Amino acid sequence: MYDVIVIGSGPGGYVAAIRCAQLGMKTALIEKYPTLGGTCLNVGCIPSKALLDSSEHYHNAAHTFETHGIGLSNLKVNLKQMITRKNDVVKQNTDGIQYLMKKNKIDVHQGLGSFVDKNTVKVTKDDGSSSDIQGKNIIIATGSKPSSLPFIKLDKDRVITSTEALNLKEIPKHLVVIGGGVIGLELGSVYARLGAKVSVIEFMDSLIPTMDRTMGKELQKSLKKIGFEFFLKHKVTSVESKGKEVTVKAETPKGETVEVKGDYVLVSIGRRPYTDGLNAEAAGVKLTDRGQIEVNDHLQTNVPNIYAIGDVVKGAMLAHKAEEEGVFVAETLVGQKPHINYNLIPGVVYTWPEVAAVGYTEEQLKEKGIKYKTGKFPFMASGRARASMDTDGLVKVLADAETDEILGVHMIGPRTADMIAEAVVAMEYRASAEDISRMSHAHPTYTEAFKEACLAATDNRALHV
Repeated sequence: MYDVIVIGSGPGGYVAAIRCAQLGMKTALIEKYPTLGGTCLNVGCIPSKALLDSSEHYHNAAHTFETHGIGLSNLKVNLKQMITRKNDVVKQNTDGIQYLMKKNKIDVHQGLGSFVDKNTVKVTKDDGSSSDIQGKNIIIATGSKPSSLPFIKLDKDRVITSTEALNLKEIPKHLVVIGGGVIGLELGSVYARLGAKVSVIEFMDSLIPTMDRTMGKELQKSLKKIGFEFFLKHKVTSVESKGKEVTVKAETPKGETVEVKGDYVLVSIGRRPYTDGLNAEAAGVKLTDRGQIEVNDHLQTNVPNIYAIGDVVKGAMLAHKAEEEGVFVAETLVGQKPHINYNLIPGVVYTWPEVAAVGYTEEQLKEKGIKYKTGKFPFMASGRARASMDTDGLVKVLADAETDEILGVHMIGPRTADMIAEAVVAMEYRASAEDISRMSHAHPTYTEAFKEACLAATDNRALHV
């Protein structure tokens, strides 16, 4: 009898298992795939960032090195080596998780985990053999899978998901991306930098539609520079594959039909909760109409000893959100009183420029009727950004009109994925824009742009613009 059984070894699951073990609970971790780490480490966050870095190096070598005084000849892409390096990065990370399991004395069971009852989980191996393990508490952390549309046949050859996009054998001549969200734009960026034409078809009227609209507009401008084209407010109606050509038909806002032909189509319209084979009904666990595991504010299902975290429950599908929830459940189980402020979980898009945000968007503040003031600072006015030739983008700060408390921070520019952490800290401690504007920021750094945006939000006091 384990104190805790965790089903799924993604960032939510393995972190939950580690924290449970740290707190003295006898812990088991079940994973259906041969390697640990879930989507994030194997076919998501980590491999995509590895390819993004490789493609960015190539793009800079081709387009900016000469300006820097670096001459190159016979520059070419070795896609096979890029994929090999990506796979090596993945292996280092998944091996690291395996090490952490041993270090924390967590029993790892390889196989598909499915409920027998509320305390028993069957683990079925690939060869069909199975065994049962029991736990006082069970944490469901089974994650998500790419979504598709009913009329799209994913052949995983020419019509692909993000998983296949990480292992292409050739650089597409023309990659059509269905969906203008995070995953599509990141993977589209990889191949655009390597020379592919990339067409993005998005149903909404803005890229990254869940983020502040200013970010979508700025990102669209930047991506156009590297060969992207965009079809916003277009509804995909069919995808037909014939030989090496795929034709996507979409309906315009005026009801007209446009055709976009490419040699690969990446379907990137979001992800769905993954509970296939879990047999949750055997334990009496309720699912929502959207296929999510239903939980309360303590991430507890309707069955008191069963919890669920990460992509399989409500909220943003983010690895770090899942990690926070894993720690939250572990600490709740031993009687601690942890908390998560979901409004202060940052979101990041790892294109270049990067996009990062935390807190409310301007659209949300308007909808809530909250009076606010805005401060902006462009990276074009940043000395550090000029030095690195990364002048696209800006920092936007939204502060309460009366109290000056920072309500939202939205950044698009160089290294904003790392810079957003300062905004998270500030907002966790309910800092005002003036608080940040009076803190010393090293010069020259990108983070000065955050200080300047806060100055701009406090009586328009920005110094360098």
